[in-house]
Amino acid sequence: MSIENNLYEKSIKILTDLIGFKTVSGQDNSELISYCEKILNGIGATTFKVFDDDNKRVNLFGTLKAKRTNGKKPIILSGHTDVVPVSKGWSSDPFVATIKEDKLYGRGSCDMKGFIACTLAYAPIFKDSDLDRDIHFCYTFDEETACIGAPLLIKELKKRDIKDGICIIGEPTNMKIIDAHKGMNEYTVHFGGLAGHSSKPHLGVSAVEYASRYVSKLLEIRESLKQRGPKDCIFDPPHSTLSVGGIKGGIAHNVIADKCSVEWETRPVVKKDADFVTQEIDKYANEILLPEMKKVFPDSFIKKEVIGEVIGFDRLDQSEACEFVSSITGDNSRQVVSFGTEAGLFQEVGISTVVCGPGSIEQAHKIDEFIELNELKKCLTFLEGVKNKSIN
Repeated sequence: MSIENNLYEKSIKILTDLIGFKTVSGQDNSELISYCEKILNGIGATTFKVFDDDNKRVNLFGTLKAKRTNGKKPIILSGHTDVVPVSKGWSSDPFVATIKEDKLYGRGSCDMKGFIACTLAYAPIFKDSDLDRDIHFCYTFDEETACIGAPLLIKELKKRDIKDGICIIGEPTNMKIIDAHKGMNEYTVHFGGLAGHSSKPHLGVSAVEYASRYVSKLLEIRESLKQRGPKDCIFDPPHSTLSVGGIKGGIAHNVIADKCSVEWETRPVVKKDADFVTQEIDKYANEILLPEMKKVFPDSFIKKEVIGEVIGFDRLDQSEACEFVSSITGDNSRQVVSFGTEAGLFQEVGISTVVCGPGSIEQAHKIDEFIELNELKKCLTFLEGVKNKSIN
């Protein structure tokens, strides 16, 4: 298959526009969604939006209806619109697309506005084709922060009886088929104690010290997880992991800290490991640490804030989505990844799902993030294959 230059150039133009929207996780993405919606509505697609509680972050779902039906499952082309924050050291403005040689630089170019750009560029071709299955366009918010947006959208899909199909999540995989990844649970735990002078530590409750003991327990649990890895585990490392991302608390050397927070995450290979971690750490916090704190100061507290709990993406013996993609690419291999996606959420509601998209995860989240231009061409060629599998 060959891709016309104007389609390729259109994808670059759309990607350039998308990078210009500063859709950092947790921030307003409504302007980008309006941009995407305008393109889809302009070719006759029907759309609906699902907002967060503040009506600032929004998911978009668009549909091109089949002109005739013969029982084929609809295709869902899904991507997240948010990007991770930028740090210092970029060679160019991270929110201005820059092409150098065979690469396009910009935050989100690889993860994963490149895929979204390709789907929007190809949408008019889907529209002009004699489709015998529906084509859906699914763009979510805040995937990078524990997949906050997708569950809201999937809940709405169930209400609208859209609960079947083949979902292709275009995370950067170099167009390779990914059929499994670990779960991802993120937490922030807040400790509240009693401030005081450091010369009389027995009269205060140091939130920092209790937080430190909490972290020590997490590290013990991490060692236990290494021994719980299932036989023939397909992941690297072959067991569930746990990581402490940050400890924040205290104001001075000589002041007993009354506040502290711990940020941590676990990535379970099986759900029972997630349950094990929760049971062990909650028991330690509530039965050991908190009673000690309350003996000195009854108003002491330990509050566990759930940032997000994303289920894993499980490998199945048979996957309609994987077989569909293989029939287009000719690649029958299956791979797993260490990063998380929204795939498990779609899989959980019975939608056959695969992760396959342009770009390399090696460039994601980094300074001078880029996507190789040839990856966009490969994605457009793939979408041509999707079209050919969706017409009589």
